[in-house]
Amino acid sequence: MKQIESIKEFGGWLNRYQHESGFCSCTMTFSVYLPPKAETEKVPVVYWLSGLTCTDDNVRTKAGAQRYASELGIALVMPDTSPRGDDVADEPDRYDLGKGAGFYVNATQEPWARHYQMYDYVTKELPALIEAKLPVTPGLKSITGHSMGGHGALICALKEAGSYRSVSAFAPVCHPAVCGWGEGCFGAYLGDDQEAWRAYDATELIKAGAAEMPLLIDHGTNDEFLDDQLYPQDLQAACRQRGFPLALRMQEGYDHSYHFIATFIGEHLAYHAEALAK
Repeated sequence: MKQIESIKEFGGWLNRYQHESGFCSCTMTFSVYLPPKAETEKVPVVYWLSGLTCTDDNVRTKAGAQRYASELGIALVMPDTSPRGDDVADEPDRYDLGKGAGFYVNATQEPWARHYQMYDYVTKELPALIEAKLPVTPGLKSITGHSMGGHGALICALKEAGSYRSVSAFAPVCHPAVCGWGEGCFGAYLGDDQEAWRAYDATELIKAGAAEMPLLIDHGTNDEFLDDQLYPQDLQAACRQRGFPLALRMQEGYDHSYHFIATFIGEHLAYHAEALAK
């Protein structure tokens, strides 16, 4: 784990690191914000998963999250959205498949399987590295994300029961097995087996009996992807059928952008900080 950048912000440090990933078989880059409190004691962690086309850089420069993390005394971990490198499979003419579009699954199909193991990277390899090398409290973590990363946050929390104290999402892809983005990535990474798709779909996981935990989700009513990619109504229906705790907030007039995220990121981080303090 090599530190490649360090910037002081709000009394803490925004650092960037690289390491050789065993799961993704390439050099991975991620950012971490350590609040001032981390200079004297270990702190809890919130993982942020970004959306299509993003890297670790988008959220740390656009969301305004570090100010709140500093005040709340929590670390932010911001991984990349896919493996990177000259030998990593890609579809350069598409923004929604390949580099920047890992979709937080473990690929089983060629040519993707060697590198695209993003689910295990996010849930296993990266937390183990963070907890071994940085002043964070082992096992004390929550997770959130945006769009494809919101999908990632939801499935990580639902599949890894008890691993995360809380989960939230901004404009998540709620039912990827039935939307264009999900069908494209799932078909490429996982093949034609619909059962494999359902194992990485928040709506289907809840239908199948995932352990209950509160979900906090914000969508903007003016989100250009709301009707044809995100399908919050499907997740809401699955939660209602099971009595699964869901706070789905439709934020009037907001779109899919980081302007939307920056407006509500403070509320989400306070939500996680409260859960992490219990």
